[in-house]
Amino acid sequence: MTFGSDILAQAEALSKFTEDAPRLTRTYLTPQHRAAGDFIRNLMREARMAADYDALGNVVGRYDASMPGAPDLITGSHMDSVRNAGKYDGLFGILSAIACVKDLARRGLRLPCNIEVVAFGDEEGVRFGSTLLGSRAMAGSFDPAWLERKDPRGITLRKALADFGCDPDGWRALDRRGQEVAAYIESHIEQGPVLLEEGLPVGVVTSIAGASRVRVTVTGLAGHAGTVPMGIRRDALTAASEMILAIESHCRSRAGLVGTVGKIEALPGAVNVIPQDVSFTIDLRSGTDAPREAAVEAVHVTLDAIAARRGVKLAWEQYFDSQAAPCNAALQAQLAQSIMRQGIKVRRLASGAGHDAMVFPPVCPTAMLFVRCGNGGISHHPDESLTAEDADIATRVLLDFLEHFVPA
Repeated sequence: MTFGSDILAQAEALSKFTEDAPRLTRTYLTPQHRAAGDFIRNLMREARMAADYDALGNVVGRYDASMPGAPDLITGSHMDSVRNAGKYDGLFGILSAIACVKDLARRGLRLPCNIEVVAFGDEEGVRFGSTLLGSRAMAGSFDPAWLERKDPRGITLRKALADFGCDPDGWRALDRRGQEVAAYIESHIEQGPVLLEEGLPVGVVTSIAGASRVRVTVTGLAGHAGTVPMGIRRDALTAASEMILAIESHCRSRAGLVGTVGKIEALPGAVNVIPQDVSFTIDLRSGTDAPREAAVEAVHVTLDAIAARRGVKLAWEQYFDSQAAPCNAALQAQLAQSIMRQGIKVRRLASGAGHDAMVFPPVCPTAMLFVRCGNGGISHHPDESLTAEDADIATRVLLDFLEHFVPA
């Protein structure tokens, strides 16, 4: 039996549930979320799982173990998307897991663990600005204050949940800490070029990178573009430009550290006025915490020095910090064995992107399997690519893992 072509066809069908066709955008608790969730729920039921929505709009399918009282093994990923997304981010981990359960059911095979496949409603955080809402509830880290967050139209999360038919206060019952959960494993497209460049279809994730995010404001002095000599200017934009290049230089010189300035604004924004106020963001990531934490401190010192030399003021606001999430060593080894049983070389690599898996360590041991992206590894973009052959291989690896799973 082959899995890849069916998975790609299902992903294609799901791509039609979008808020702004022909672009793919599917955000939390929208009619498109409902349509995609219903499609996924039907796939789960066809695979002989009991399946339905939970209190936060996640779709949960359950395939019972061979014996009562068995522990649970959770797998899956997210069904929401960024704006103008690709077809496979998140969805592959759901569809691949359903395909595995469908094959087990076809063979009449029950495992020592209950298999739960979860299609999380919100990982990207596009609508309400808080990421990993569905998985955080299961991991016991849901903040009830998020229920009062508003989307761009002023609708609170609480109201959106109620309108969707969910229970806004039911998040408490989703907490899986202290329950019999043996592991969480997520299969996901790599969203990068490492596997592609090395000619490998799959890889074992060693850790999910921690991230620090900073808002920087640079304040100079506006002036007429034609009358203020270059030597006495306090140009906030040229100062910010030097700072951004310093961030790039710092991160390029340190293995495993990445830094991105993804947003910048300059005011007053006139062609003939020296910029006075510039704000930009910094995103620093590393597979382990120490290099990232050191980079935050070092970059701050460097930017302060540039500001002082250029006669501008610097304001630094670190507004987000998440620790790296190492994957369980024993589960990594089991995934490696499953890959080798497919006759494939094992490649271990860290994930620079965040995933639902990163919040599950308080619940259970976690693991991730990466599958190769085409088109240079591009993701969060319509050109995101996955071949049927690679989808098939990754699904076979996951199925082998499930059938040979030993609690860590």
